[in-house]
Amino acid sequence: MTEATLITLPSSDEAETIAEHVFRRLQAAIVRGDIAPGSKISEPELARTHGVSRGPLREAIHRLEGQRLVVRVPHVGARVVSLSHQQLIELYQIRESLEGMACRLAAARMSTAQIDELRQVLDTHERDEAFQAGVGYYQQEGDHDFHYRIIQGSGNRTLSELLCEELYQRVRMYRIQFSATPHRPHQAFAEHHRILDAIAERDGELAELLMRRHIAASRRNIERQLPSTEQNNNGGEV
Repeated sequence: MTEATLITLPSSDEAETIAEHVFRRLQAAIVRGDIAPGSKISEPELARTHGVSRGPLREAIHRLEGQRLVVRVPHVGARVVSLSHQQLIELYQIRESLEGMACRLAAARMSTAQIDELRQVLDTHERDEAFQAGVGYYQQEGDHDFHYRIIQGSGNRTLSELLCEELYQRVRMYRIQFSATPHRPHQAFAEHHRILDAIAERDGELAELLMRRHIAASRRNIERQLPSTEQNNNGGEV
């Protein structure tokens, strides 16, 4: 981020404030890896880069801290979160258990219309240029995210708060950064279809098993890459 991008006040029909706009831009940059894990957050540099005053910037950084994408380190300051190998594996173990549960509940609770919409989501993923080229998986968030839709479809508010709010952006950060592993995008897509078929057949036990296997495969993918990544840094759909 070297060139300054001035942010003008939003028009009256826009809901975003300047702080919201900066927050969204920084969030996207962190999740994509454009701002590397462990990077120091420099308020003067970011204010200059984004052409904003310190007030909106600090509000944006505070929100990023709330999502645990930014952490305060004593005597160091704010940095982008950087999970250790063990912390990342533990995060995926939590996903495996809780998203498996979400699948079982979704098989019982999702309406036919919701299942049809989920098929349309996968159709969109299949048409994505990066996916067609085999270099990545479709990585839009919220309703465009296969996992997000299933968690919401579980009808369990506590699961939704944990997986779609508290942990969501940290999980996306590592899903995106490990999504370009050769062959993994198409494998993940096939796994998604099998999970969806089990949900459509109202087979909650199978849906849970398939989701757990899917996330376990993602965890193994990360474990294969982490040693070389950590060594290089000294420190996808996955």
